[in-house]
Amino acid sequence: MKKIALILGVLLVSLGAFAQEKSNMKQSDLTGPDYKNYKHWMHKTEPVKIYSETNTTTLQGPAYKNQQPGTNNSKKELVEVKIGGSERQKLTGPAYKNHGPWNAKTK
Repeated sequence: MKKIALILGVLLVSLGAFAQEKSNMKQSDLTGPDYKNYKHWMHKTEPVKIYSETNTTTLQGPAYKNQQPGTNNSKKELVEVKIGGSERQKLTGPAYKNHGPWNAKTK
């Protein structure tokens, strides 16, 4: 009786694992006509934040070669990278094509 209960329990758990709903459907999960007809604007995506380290110190030569892993105790300062919002992205046509770095207004 214990064996039958154990087998049924394992069976229910394994079937439950395959019954998970695909809530975050990606284009890479699709095949065939669904992949071909995927509309990216119909599926919401969350923006990914990108961070950059500001206080990096680079070692060169023998100091780099002889450094011990884990001895770097410097505090890391991360700054979020802002993409977009530039003046050039607001331009279209020939104004966008002919915009150069000398046209940028310094503030």
